[in-house]
Amino acid sequence: MNRRNLLGTLAALTTTGIAGTMTGKSKAAGLPGAFGQSVGAAADAVRTGPRNLITDVGGLQVGQSADAEVKTGVTVIVPDEAAVAACDVRGGGPATRETDALSPENLVQEIDGVVFSGGSVYGMGAADGVAAWMGARNRGFSMRSTPGIPPSPILPTACLYDLANGGDKTWGENPPYRKLGVAALEAASEDFALGTAGAGYGANSGGVKGGTGSASAVTVDGITVGALTAVNSLGSAIAPGGKQFWAAPMELNGEFGGLGTEGLAAGPEDYGRAMRPRGNTTLACIATDVALTRVEAQRIAIMAQDGLARALRPAHAPFDGDVVFALSTAQFEAPENMPRAFLVTRLGALAADVLARAIARAIYEATALPGSDIPAWRDL
Repeated sequence: MNRRNLLGTLAALTTTGIAGTMTGKSKAAGLPGAFGQSVGAAADAVRTGPRNLITDVGGLQVGQSADAEVKTGVTVIVPDEAAVAACDVRGGGPATRETDALSPENLVQEIDGVVFSGGSVYGMGAADGVAAWMGARNRGFSMRSTPGIPPSPILPTACLYDLANGGDKTWGENPPYRKLGVAALEAASEDFALGTAGAGYGANSGGVKGGTGSASAVTVDGITVGALTAVNSLGSAIAPGGKQFWAAPMELNGEFGGLGTEGLAAGPEDYGRAMRPRGNTTLACIATDVALTRVEAQRIAIMAQDGLARALRPAHAPFDGDVVFALSTAQFEAPENMPRAFLVTRLGALAADVLARAIARAIYEATALPGSDIPAWRDL
Protein backbone atom coordinates (compact mmCIF):
# COMPACT_ATOMS: atom_id res chain seq x y z
CA MET A 1 0.00 0.00 0.00
CA ASN A 2 1.49 3.37 -1.00
CA ARG A 3 1.38 6.46 1.16
CA ARG A 4 -1.60 8.01 -0.62
CA ASN A 5 -3.69 4.87 -0.30
CA LEU A 6 -2.69 4.44 3.34
CA LEU A 7 -3.74 8.01 4.18
CA GLY A 8 -7.02 7.44 2.39
CA THR A 9 -7.63 4.27 4.38
CA LEU A 10 -6.85 6.01 7.67
CA ALA A 11 -9.20 8.85 6.74
CA ALA A 12 -11.94 6.31 6.10
CA LEU A 13 -11.23 4.71 9.46
CA THR A 14 -11.66 8.07 11.16
CA THR A 15 -15.07 8.41 9.53
CA THR A 16 -16.40 4.90 10.03
CA GLY A 17 -14.75 3.98 13.33
CA ILE A 18 -11.69 1.98 14.24
CA ALA A 19 -13.34 -1.36 14.82
CA GLY A 20 -15.56 -0.86 11.82
CA THR A 21 -12.72 -2.10 9.57
CA MET A 22 -13.00 -5.50 11.21
CA THR A 23 -16.24 -6.60 9.62
CA GLY A 24 -16.27 -10.26 10.45
CA LYS A 25 -14.71 -13.07 12.39
CA SER A 26 -11.20 -14.06 11.30
CA LYS A 27 -11.19 -17.83 10.89
CA ALA A 28 -7.40 -17.88 11.07
CA ALA A 29 -7.45 -15.94 14.30
CA GLY A 30 -10.44 -17.49 15.98
CA LEU A 31 -11.24 -14.00 17.24
CA PRO A 32 -14.79 -13.38 18.44
CA GLY A 33 -17.18 -11.27 16.43
CA ALA A 34 -18.11 -7.79 17.77
CA PHE A 35 -16.50 -5.71 15.08
CA GLY A 36 -18.48 -2.84 13.55
CA GLN A 37 -18.43 -0.87 16.81
CA SER A 38 -17.77 2.85 16.83
CA VAL A 39 -14.47 4.21 18.13
CA GLY A 40 -16.07 5.20 21.44
CA ALA A 41 -17.82 1.87 21.86
CA ALA A 42 -14.61 -0.02 21.15
CA ALA A 43 -12.73 2.08 23.69
CA ASP A 44 -15.40 1.55 26.34
CA ALA A 45 -15.25 -2.20 25.80
CA VAL A 46 -11.53 -2.49 26.58
CA ARG A 47 -11.13 -4.43 29.81
CA THR A 48 -8.44 -6.15 31.81
CA GLY A 49 -7.72 -9.81 31.28
CA PRO A 50 -8.78 -12.30 33.98
CA ARG A 51 -5.48 -11.94 35.87
CA ASN A 52 -4.63 -8.38 34.84
CA LEU A 53 -1.14 -9.71 34.15
CA ILE A 54 1.01 -10.08 31.06
CA THR A 55 0.20 -13.79 31.18
CA ASP A 56 -3.33 -13.00 30.01
CA VAL A 57 -1.58 -13.09 26.63
CA GLY A 58 -1.95 -16.70 25.53
CA GLY A 59 1.23 -18.76 25.24
CA LEU A 60 3.19 -16.91 27.92
CA GLN A 61 4.43 -17.66 31.44
CA VAL A 62 6.46 -15.68 33.99
CA GLY A 63 8.77 -16.99 36.68
CA GLN A 64 10.37 -15.06 39.54
CA SER A 65 12.90 -15.55 42.32
CA ALA A 66 14.49 -13.35 44.98
CA ASP A 67 17.20 -13.36 47.64
CA ALA A 68 16.09 -11.46 50.75
CA GLU A 69 19.61 -11.15 52.17
CA VAL A 70 21.07 -9.76 48.97
CA LYS A 71 17.87 -7.75 48.35
CA THR A 72 17.68 -8.59 44.69
CA GLY A 73 15.79 -10.82 42.29
CA VAL A 74 15.13 -12.11 38.80
CA THR A 75 12.10 -12.26 36.50
CA VAL A 76 11.94 -14.48 33.41
CA ILE A 77 9.30 -14.09 30.69
CA VAL A 78 8.92 -17.39 28.83
CA PRO A 79 6.84 -17.96 25.68
CA ASP A 80 5.62 -21.52 25.13
CA GLU A 81 7.23 -21.42 21.69
CA ALA A 82 10.01 -19.24 20.29
CA ALA A 83 8.53 -15.79 19.72
CA VAL A 84 9.17 -12.83 17.43
CA ALA A 85 10.52 -9.94 19.51
CA ALA A 86 12.07 -6.49 19.31
CA CYS A 87 13.70 -4.00 21.65
CA ASP A 88 13.91 -0.24 22.09
CA VAL A 89 16.48 1.34 24.44
CA ARG A 90 15.94 4.95 25.57
CA GLY A 91 17.75 5.24 28.89
CA GLY A 92 21.21 6.79 29.12
CA GLY A 93 22.73 3.98 31.20
CA PRO A 94 21.44 0.61 29.94
CA ALA A 95 22.71 -2.78 31.08
CA THR A 96 21.65 -5.20 28.35
CA ARG A 97 22.59 -8.45 26.63
CA GLU A 98 21.64 -9.83 23.20
CA THR A 99 19.61 -6.79 22.22
CA ASP A 100 21.56 -6.48 18.96
CA ALA A 101 20.37 -9.96 18.05
CA LEU A 102 16.86 -8.50 17.79
CA SER A 103 17.71 -6.23 14.85
CA PRO A 104 15.54 -7.24 11.87
CA GLU A 105 18.52 -7.62 9.54
CA ASN A 106 20.14 -10.27 11.73
CA LEU A 107 19.92 -14.05 11.52
CA VAL A 108 17.73 -15.16 14.42
CA GLN A 109 14.16 -13.90 14.18
CA GLU A 110 12.74 -15.38 17.40
CA ILE A 111 13.63 -15.51 21.08
CA ASP A 112 13.24 -18.16 23.78
CA GLY A 113 12.68 -15.76 26.66
CA VAL A 114 13.37 -12.35 28.19
CA VAL A 115 15.35 -12.05 31.42
CA PHE A 116 15.11 -9.11 33.84
CA SER A 117 17.43 -8.96 36.84
CA GLY A 118 18.74 -6.80 39.62
CA GLY A 119 22.46 -6.62 40.20
CA SER A 120 23.55 -4.31 37.38
CA VAL A 121 26.29 -6.00 35.32
CA TYR A 122 26.40 -8.94 37.74
CA GLY A 123 22.75 -9.65 36.99
CA MET A 124 23.69 -10.71 33.45
CA GLY A 125 24.60 -14.05 35.03
CA ALA A 126 20.90 -14.78 35.43
CA ALA A 127 20.71 -15.36 31.68
CA ASP A 128 23.62 -17.82 31.94
CA GLY A 129 21.55 -19.97 34.26
CA VAL A 130 18.44 -19.73 32.11
CA ALA A 131 20.43 -20.54 28.96
CA ALA A 132 22.03 -23.59 30.54
CA TRP A 133 18.67 -24.87 31.79
CA MET A 134 17.02 -24.43 28.41
CA GLY A 135 19.96 -25.81 26.43
CA ALA A 136 20.01 -28.95 28.56
CA ARG A 137 16.39 -29.47 27.56
CA ASN A 138 17.10 -28.91 23.87
CA ARG A 139 15.45 -25.51 23.62
CA GLY A 140 17.15 -22.83 21.58
CA PHE A 141 18.41 -21.93 18.14
CA SER A 142 20.47 -24.24 15.97
CA MET A 143 21.11 -24.44 12.25
CA ARG A 144 20.36 -28.15 12.44
CA SER A 145 19.91 -30.59 15.28
CA THR A 146 23.13 -32.52 15.86
CA PRO A 147 23.71 -35.03 18.69
CA GLY A 148 26.24 -33.72 21.19
CA ILE A 149 25.85 -30.07 20.09
CA PRO A 150 23.48 -28.11 22.36
CA PRO A 151 21.24 -25.42 20.88
CA SER A 152 21.74 -21.74 21.74
CA PRO A 153 18.78 -20.24 23.63
CA ILE A 154 18.18 -16.64 22.56
CA LEU A 155 17.60 -14.67 25.77
CA PRO A 156 17.67 -10.88 25.56
CA THR A 157 18.42 -9.59 29.04
CA ALA A 158 18.27 -6.28 30.87
CA CYS A 159 19.36 -5.44 34.41
CA LEU A 160 18.63 -2.71 36.91
CA TYR A 161 20.94 -1.23 39.53
CA ASP A 162 20.15 -2.31 43.10
CA LEU A 163 23.71 -2.64 44.41
CA ALA A 164 23.37 0.23 46.91
CA ASN A 165 20.08 -0.82 48.55
CA GLY A 166 21.62 -2.21 51.73
CA GLY A 167 21.63 -5.88 50.85
CA ASP A 168 24.64 -8.16 51.34
CA LYS A 169 26.60 -7.80 48.12
CA THR A 170 29.83 -9.38 49.43
CA TRP A 171 29.54 -12.28 47.00
CA GLY A 172 33.13 -12.09 45.77
CA GLU A 173 33.46 -14.21 42.65
CA ASN A 174 30.11 -15.94 43.09
CA PRO A 175 27.19 -13.57 42.48
CA PRO A 176 23.83 -15.30 43.08
CA TYR A 177 22.25 -14.49 39.74
CA ARG A 178 22.88 -17.72 37.86
CA LYS A 179 21.04 -19.66 40.58
CA LEU A 180 18.33 -17.02 40.77
CA GLY A 181 17.82 -17.29 37.02
CA VAL A 182 17.31 -21.05 37.19
CA ALA A 183 14.99 -20.71 40.20
CA ALA A 184 12.91 -18.09 38.39
CA LEU A 185 12.60 -20.25 35.28
CA GLU A 186 11.58 -23.31 37.27
CA ALA A 187 8.86 -21.23 38.95
CA ALA A 188 7.34 -20.11 35.62
CA SER A 189 3.55 -19.94 35.74
CA GLU A 190 0.61 -17.88 34.57
CA ASP A 191 0.34 -16.40 38.08
CA PHE A 192 3.09 -14.37 39.78
CA ALA A 193 3.51 -11.77 42.50
CA LEU A 194 3.71 -8.00 42.03
CA GLY A 195 5.49 -5.34 44.06
CA THR A 196 8.52 -6.47 46.04
CA ALA A 197 9.16 -9.54 43.92
CA GLY A 198 11.36 -10.76 41.10
CA ALA A 199 13.63 -8.28 39.34
CA GLY A 200 11.95 -5.43 41.21
CA TYR A 201 12.58 -6.95 44.64
CA GLY A 202 15.37 -4.50 45.54
CA ALA A 203 14.25 -1.62 43.33
CA ASN A 204 13.53 1.97 44.35
CA SER A 205 11.56 4.49 42.32
CA GLY A 206 11.53 8.25 42.62
CA GLY A 207 12.16 8.24 46.37
CA VAL A 208 9.78 5.37 47.24
CA LYS A 209 9.99 1.59 47.01
CA GLY A 210 9.98 0.31 43.44
CA GLY A 211 8.97 -3.13 42.32
CA THR A 212 7.57 -5.43 39.67
CA GLY A 213 4.29 -4.55 37.98
CA SER A 214 2.05 -6.00 35.32
CA ALA A 215 -1.26 -5.27 33.60
CA SER A 216 -3.29 -6.36 30.60
CA ALA A 217 -5.97 -5.12 28.23
CA VAL A 218 -8.43 -7.09 26.10
CA THR A 219 -10.12 -5.28 23.23
CA VAL A 220 -13.68 -5.59 21.99
CA ASP A 221 -12.48 -7.90 19.21
CA GLY A 222 -10.49 -10.18 21.49
CA ILE A 223 -6.92 -8.91 21.08
CA THR A 224 -4.85 -9.07 24.28
CA VAL A 225 -1.93 -6.78 25.11
CA GLY A 226 0.02 -7.20 28.34
CA ALA A 227 2.95 -5.50 30.04
CA LEU A 228 5.45 -6.46 32.71
CA THR A 229 7.88 -3.99 34.25
CA ALA A 230 10.56 -3.77 36.91
CA VAL A 231 10.55 -0.16 38.13
CA ASN A 232 13.77 1.27 39.56
CA SER A 233 13.33 4.72 38.08
CA LEU A 234 14.89 8.10 38.73
CA GLY A 235 11.51 9.67 38.02
CA SER A 236 8.50 9.43 40.29
CA ALA A 237 5.29 7.56 39.51
CA ILE A 238 3.36 9.81 41.91
CA ALA A 239 2.57 13.51 41.69
CA PRO A 240 4.19 15.88 44.23
CA GLY A 241 2.38 16.53 47.47
CA GLY A 242 0.20 13.44 47.56
CA LYS A 243 -0.23 9.82 46.48
CA GLN A 244 -1.90 10.15 43.09
CA PHE A 245 -0.31 8.28 40.22
CA TRP A 246 0.59 9.99 36.96
CA ALA A 247 -0.94 6.95 35.24
CA ALA A 248 -4.35 7.65 36.82
CA PRO A 249 -6.06 8.58 33.52
CA MET A 250 -5.35 5.07 32.24
CA GLU A 251 -6.42 3.19 35.40
CA LEU A 252 -8.97 0.37 35.07
CA ASN A 253 -11.12 -0.96 37.92
CA GLY A 254 -9.26 0.85 40.70
CA GLU A 255 -6.20 -1.35 40.09
CA PHE A 256 -3.87 1.08 41.85
CA GLY A 257 -6.09 2.69 44.43
CA GLY A 258 -8.67 4.53 42.34
CA LEU A 259 -7.55 7.95 43.55
CA GLY A 260 -8.64 9.62 40.34
CA THR A 261 -7.20 12.58 38.47
CA GLU A 262 -8.66 15.60 40.26
CA GLY A 263 -5.84 17.99 41.14
CA LEU A 264 -3.23 15.84 39.38
CA ALA A 265 -0.58 18.47 38.57
CA ALA A 266 2.97 19.61 39.17
CA GLY A 267 5.03 22.72 38.55
CA PRO A 268 7.54 22.73 35.68
CA GLU A 269 10.42 21.63 37.92
CA ASP A 270 8.57 20.18 40.89
CA TYR A 271 9.54 16.49 40.91
CA GLY A 272 8.56 15.67 44.48
CA ARG A 273 10.73 12.85 45.82
CA ALA A 274 12.36 12.22 42.44
CA MET A 275 15.65 13.54 41.02
CA ARG A 276 17.91 11.65 43.42
CA PRO A 277 20.20 9.66 41.10
CA ARG A 278 21.28 6.29 42.51
CA GLY A 279 21.69 4.27 39.33
CA ASN A 280 18.20 3.88 37.91
CA THR A 281 16.30 1.89 35.31
CA THR A 282 12.82 0.85 34.24
CA LEU A 283 12.72 -2.50 32.45
CA ALA A 284 9.60 -3.42 30.49
CA CYS A 285 8.22 -6.12 28.24
CA ILE A 286 5.12 -5.76 26.09
CA ALA A 287 3.39 -8.86 24.74
CA THR A 288 0.47 -9.49 22.41
CA ASP A 289 -1.20 -12.60 21.05
CA VAL A 290 -1.45 -11.12 17.53
CA ALA A 291 1.09 -12.45 15.02
CA LEU A 292 3.64 -9.75 14.14
CA THR A 293 6.76 -9.34 12.06
CA ARG A 294 10.00 -8.25 13.67
CA VAL A 295 9.66 -4.76 12.17
CA GLU A 296 6.11 -4.42 13.47
CA ALA A 297 7.19 -5.49 16.94
CA GLN A 298 9.93 -2.87 16.81
CA ARG A 299 7.46 -0.07 16.17
CA ILE A 300 5.26 -1.30 19.02
CA ALA A 301 8.27 -1.27 21.37
CA ILE A 302 9.01 2.31 20.31
CA MET A 303 5.42 3.42 20.86
CA ALA A 304 5.26 1.62 24.21
CA GLN A 305 8.04 3.86 25.52
CA ASP A 306 5.38 6.55 25.79
CA GLY A 307 3.99 4.54 28.70
CA LEU A 308 7.12 5.36 30.69
CA ALA A 309 6.67 9.05 30.00
CA ARG A 310 3.00 8.88 31.02
CA ALA A 311 3.71 7.09 34.29
CA LEU A 312 7.10 8.47 35.38
CA ARG A 313 8.38 12.03 35.65
CA PRO A 314 11.04 12.44 34.38
CA ALA A 315 11.82 9.40 32.20
CA HIS A 316 14.69 8.35 29.90
CA ALA A 317 17.25 10.38 31.85
CA PRO A 318 21.04 9.91 31.57
CA PHE A 319 20.91 8.01 34.87
CA ASP A 320 18.24 5.55 33.66
CA GLY A 321 18.74 2.34 31.70
CA ASP A 322 15.20 2.32 30.34
CA VAL A 323 14.49 -0.48 27.87
CA VAL A 324 11.27 -1.90 26.37
CA PHE A 325 10.96 -5.31 24.72
CA ALA A 326 7.96 -6.30 22.61
CA LEU A 327 7.06 -9.86 21.70
CA SER A 328 4.30 -11.74 19.92
CA THR A 329 3.07 -15.20 20.86
CA ALA A 330 1.34 -15.37 17.45
CA GLN A 331 -1.83 -17.01 18.76
CA PHE A 332 -3.96 -15.13 16.22
CA GLU A 333 -3.73 -13.66 12.74
CA ALA A 334 -5.33 -10.25 12.37
CA PRO A 335 -8.14 -10.06 9.80
CA GLU A 336 -6.86 -9.51 6.28
CA ASN A 337 -8.96 -6.38 5.87
CA MET A 338 -7.16 -4.70 8.77
CA PRO A 339 -4.34 -2.53 7.29
CA ARG A 340 -1.09 -3.62 8.93
CA ALA A 341 0.07 -0.08 9.64
CA PHE A 342 -3.20 0.61 11.41
CA LEU A 343 -2.97 -2.62 13.38
CA VAL A 344 0.50 -1.68 14.62
CA THR A 345 -0.69 1.81 15.54
CA ARG A 346 -3.54 0.36 17.52
CA LEU A 347 -1.35 -2.17 19.34
CA GLY A 348 1.32 0.42 20.08
CA ALA A 349 -1.19 2.82 21.59
CA LEU A 350 -2.64 0.05 23.75
CA ALA A 351 0.86 -1.02 24.79
CA ALA A 352 1.76 2.46 26.03
CA ASP A 353 -1.34 2.66 28.21
CA VAL A 354 -0.93 -0.87 29.56
CA LEU A 355 2.71 -0.21 30.42
CA ALA A 356 1.79 3.00 32.27
CA ARG A 357 -0.71 1.01 34.33
CA ALA A 358 1.84 -1.72 35.05
CA ILE A 359 4.32 0.87 36.35
CA ALA A 360 1.74 2.30 38.73
CA ARG A 361 0.81 -1.19 39.92
CA ALA A 362 4.47 -1.93 40.68
CA ILE A 363 4.64 1.02 43.06
CA TYR A 364 1.16 0.44 44.48
CA GLU A 365 1.86 -3.21 45.34
CA ALA A 366 5.41 -2.73 46.70
CA THR A 367 6.28 -3.14 50.37
CA ALA A 368 9.29 -1.56 52.06
CA LEU A 369 12.35 -3.70 52.69
CA PRO A 370 13.21 -4.36 56.36
CA GLY A 371 15.63 -1.78 57.70
CA SER A 372 15.35 0.47 54.65
CA ASP A 373 14.85 4.22 54.89
CA ILE A 374 12.95 4.15 51.59
CA PRO A 375 9.18 4.09 52.27
CA ALA A 376 6.64 2.21 50.23
CA TRP A 377 3.80 4.12 48.56
CA ARG A 378 1.35 2.60 51.02
CA ASP A 379 3.34 4.07 53.92
CA LEU A 380 3.27 7.68 52.71
